[in-house]
Parts: sequence; C-alpha cells; structure tokens
Amino acid sequence: MLSIVVPALDEEENLVPLFDELAPILDDLGLPWELLFVDDGSRDETWSRVLQLGERDPRVRGLRLSRNFGHQYALLAGISRARGEAVVTMDADLQHPPRIVPQLVEEWRKGNRVVHTVRLHSQDESVFKRLTSRLFYSVFSFLSGSRLESGMADFRLLDRQAADGLLAFREEGLFLRGIVQWMGFPSSKVEFEARPRHTGNTSYSLGRMIKLMWAGVSSFSLVPLRLAVVLGLLTSLFAIEQGFEAIYRKVVLDVTVPGWTQTMV
Repeated sequence: MLSIVVPALDEEENLVPLFDELAPILDDLGLPWELLFVDDGSRDETWSRVLQLGERDPRVRGLRLSRNFGHQYALLAGISRARGEAVVTMDADLQHPPRIVPQLVEEWRKGNRVVHTVRLHSQDESVFKRLTSRLFYSVFSFLSGSRLESGMADFRLLDRQAADGLLAFREEGLFLRGIVQWMGFPSSKVEFEARPRHTGNTSYSLGRMIKLMWAGVSSFSLVPLRLAVVLGLLTSLFAIEQGFEAIYRKVVLDVTVPGWTQTMV
C-alpha cells in the first residue's frame, strides 16, 4: 500500500538510524509498507547497510545503480521500482523528519494525488542560502508559469496515478519538483522544520545546486531560448551595421589604412 523511496549517496551511518526511527511510525499506520533504498553509486558501505537491513526486515529492498547518476535520477529510479499505491520520497540524512509521513498519508486519504512538503527556513540557515532559494523559486515560477513555493522539497507523497504520470516523462535535465507541480494533480502541502544531518556532510555542493536550478529553468521555459535568439539577432544586426560602416569609410570617405576594411568585414 505504501512505498518509501530513499536515495542514498555515501550514507552508511544514516541508514540504520533512519530505519529504526521510520519503521515504528510506518507500523503505526496499519498499512502494508516497503522501504526502498536507492544506492546512487556510493563509495562507502552504504550498499552493505542496505543488505543488512534487508536481512533484518524483508520489507526493506535495495536498488543499486551502476554509478552516480545524481539525486533526481536516483529518485526516479526508485519511483519506477516502487510497488505501493502511494509513494513517499525522502532523503536518507534524517533532515526530512519521519514523523511527517503520517501527515502525508492523511492528506492522501483526503483525495490528494500529490502531497508536497514545504521546508520552513530555520534561524541557523545562512542568509545567502535563504535569499538564493527564494530568488530561484521566484524566477522559476515567473519564467515557467508553474508556481513553486520557496522551500518545496523532494520530500513528498505521490499517488500511484501521479507516480505513473511522472514515469511517462522522458526528460533531459530532470527537475522533479517542476514536473510534479506541472502535472496538475489535486494536491496539498505540509510544512516541516528540517533537522540537522544525523551524520556526515551533504554531497549537494553549490555547483550541483546551480546545475539543478539551470535544469529547472531551461526545461520548463522557452524564455532562455527566446533570449538567445534575440541576442543573436541583435548581434547580427550590429555586425551588419559595422560591416557597412567599414565599406562606407573605405569607398566613400577613403580614410582607412590598407587591410582595415577587409578585416572589419
């Protein structure tokens, strides 16, 4: 009935604590459930931890990717193998609190095909991260016409119909938050406060964040393409004007040095 999909990259110290906290919460829901870890090319003992948890509880499954494909593709791979009528995606570092899962299920039972989560900005979060997050979501919403709220996370619930709709896409530069919002299924949201990482450091560097932002904007809006066309047209018009001016200086004014006109044209 319920699948929990957790992408993991070098999260060997976090998987067991996550399972220990999550399993009792899922049991209290009274629904048959599975926990699917997606090893996104980890270089530590993440896969060994997945195998150990699978021996400990047969409801734990594992999917091991051949290399690191990135967080978004690991999520998609997990959703494609999830068997539940509802699929919850969350991170392995315990920043997405497991106690929120029952609230997601409750919203799903009300008839919502998608249940988003919105991360509340904490006081210890840097001003730079807070401002860049708000700026990105504002720019994305303006350019794409699909409104994303600042703080929206990949911690969400997808109904089976929404999950199958998502899997029908064949996107380059995957940006799941935009696709899920764009599909337009009935949805609701749940707010949460992110906790500190249980152990380890995030693998989501500034460069990866910028790459994800660019994938989102370029995948969902024609504005960058149109700007490129306009810029190319203006550049061409400027070049033509300069070429005619060079010929005019040579033929009419005769004020150029030898070779200047040919070089300019």
